[in-house]
Amino acid sequence: MSEIKTTRQLQSDPFASMRLPEFRFLLMGRFVFIMALRMMGTLVGWWLYELTSDPLAMGLVGLAEAIPAIGLALYAGHVIDLSDKRKLLLRGVFSYLSCAFILLVLSYSFTHGSAKVIIVSGIYSVIFITGIVRSFTGPSFSAILAQIVPREMLANATTWNQGTWLTASVTGHATAGFLIAGFQTTGTLIVICSLIFIGLILLTRLLPKPPATIAGKQKTWESVQEGLNFVFKTKEVLGALTLDLFAVLFGGAVAMVPVFAKEVLKVGPIGFGWLNAAADIGAICIVLLLTFFPMKKAQGKKLFYAVGGFGACIVVFALSRTFYLSFIALLLSGMLDGVSVVVRGTILQLKTPDDMRGRVMSVNSMFINSSNEIGQFESGVAARLMGLVPSVVFGGCMTILIVTTTWFKSPALRKMEY
Repeated sequence: MSEIKTTRQLQSDPFASMRLPEFRFLLMGRFVFIMALRMMGTLVGWWLYELTSDPLAMGLVGLAEAIPAIGLALYAGHVIDLSDKRKLLLRGVFSYLSCAFILLVLSYSFTHGSAKVIIVSGIYSVIFITGIVRSFTGPSFSAILAQIVPREMLANATTWNQGTWLTASVTGHATAGFLIAGFQTTGTLIVICSLIFIGLILLTRLLPKPPATIAGKQKTWESVQEGLNFVFKTKEVLGALTLDLFAVLFGGAVAMVPVFAKEVLKVGPIGFGWLNAAADIGAICIVLLLTFFPMKKAQGKKLFYAVGGFGACIVVFALSRTFYLSFIALLLSGMLDGVSVVVRGTILQLKTPDDMRGRVMSVNSMFINSSNEIGQFESGVAARLMGLVPSVVFGGCMTILIVTTTWFKSPALRKMEY
């Protein structure tokens, strides 16, 4: 009876997981690291548009990162489940630091118009490498969580984890705009390298995290197939991943924010930074709210409502001609997306066995994270073919259509509660 009472107390304590020192080091390290990556993404988008003045060039950045990330995702999950996750995580962060340093060298060595081809080619090459690294690093962050906090704290830890990610994202986006305006590309990359290094130091404070399985004799394809089978047989997981996959794929208006900022709204780097951060500001606000007041029931239906509302906000953003309305539309889209992130993340953590976390989180990465980059490419191609505003309106409408279709096709997700 006292054990049940303790579990209930832990589940009702919003700071339960934060009382664990190792979990705090994970959050701090991830915060600094993700902040640096978001700054890098913001910088690269602005940098490439400055060099090429072509929306498709930004779309190709997403494709360059998504191809290796998707191609290696399933194999990466197998490796993660059989590896010490701390070592794998540290190697990945160090690899990102090396990639950021290469971009720094490019920005410092080639500063004149005659070297544009070298810079653009170098940027695409580095982004391709980060796609390889991300296929291992992203799922490792999610898989290591269950080895740091007990199961009864997982829902709470997942919300804090998502909140940290989103806070770092908004901080990185907004800060990048100010840094680009004040210190140009080279100065911004110096800050990015410094932040990744600090994140690496913080993450070294984690304890070793040996694999939860000793099935080292299992063949790679058998291991990969086992993870895929779990995802496809667990209807709530599959439904949540599929819904977010297509919503992000068609509703990724953020990829076109640099173009809207410059061509439609006529704002500079600072305005661009705030627009780029707007969705994340909304998301972190809602995640913090859900940390203290978690959803108690009907989480499945709320997921559908949130993704549908997200699509509507994207349509408003596309049609807006004023900075403040555009900012509010993106802010609301972020709040609704935050609900989706929390529900999906909690489902994954609670439904996944410990010995399959690497594989399941890699499938999640392949479905969700890489869909951002594919969506970025889709946005660039659609903008070229349909025009900037019609392409984003189309994406928002497609998101609403997908939500409506999934509502009827996935009753298990619609009725899901945890």
